Amino acid sequence: MNPYIILATAGLASYLLGSIPFGFLIARSKGVDIRTVGSKNIGATNVFRCIGRKWGITTFVCDVMKGFTAAFFFPLLIPDLAQPGFEQVIKLVCACCSIAGHNWPVYLQFKGGKGVATSAGALLGIAPIPLAIGLAAWLIIFPITRYVSLASISAALIISVAAWFMTFQPWIESFRQGIIIPIMLTILSALAIWRHRANIQRLLKGTESRFEFRKKND
Repeated sequence: MNPYIILATAGLASYLLGSIPFGFLIARSKGVDIRTVGSKNIGATNVFRCIGRKWGITTFVCDVMKGFTAAFFFPLLIPDLAQPGFEQVIKLVCACCSIAGHNWPVYLQFKGGKGVATSAGALLGIAPIPLAIGLAAWLIIFPITRYVSLASISAALIISVAAWFMTFQPWIESFRQGIIIPIMLTILSALAIWRHRANIQRLLKGTESRFEFRKKND
């Protein structure tokens, strides 16, 4: 089969999976249009704040699984075309398309979330070590500041730096496959930061909302 057809098919399937707006659907099942309350974002944080803890966690897990399924499982369904580097390209295409689906979902007129959870799931499938480093940074920054946005922005930057560092370390053989992974992770990190531009403005003005753990009962 033509590799370009395979790439297009895998990318489309990943985009449609990523477009499933779990936060919107979960909130709607509770009688709330999540796009009209709180930050008006369909992501897990806004669901947590406006709908409840367990629903926010459920949204987060579902959004993570969108990215992971696309980046890890979809390539396993594609026959090996014996082309060098093709498997890696497929994984990156599936990962990027799933994130694009979450950020610009066709089901919601291309108005989606910031893509943090879906990006985490995709990175779990293609670059778990940089993801683990970024997650560690998030777990340090968030409890100190209680700013989800600041922790997410910082984690995105650290993931990108970690990917470049690992690429040029001779003792990490799994990353010595060229620079395609750090390039793509840098692009994804830049996208995540750009999606947080409104949060960055509020952080600079001192008006960003801190995360509160005591929210409405589930």
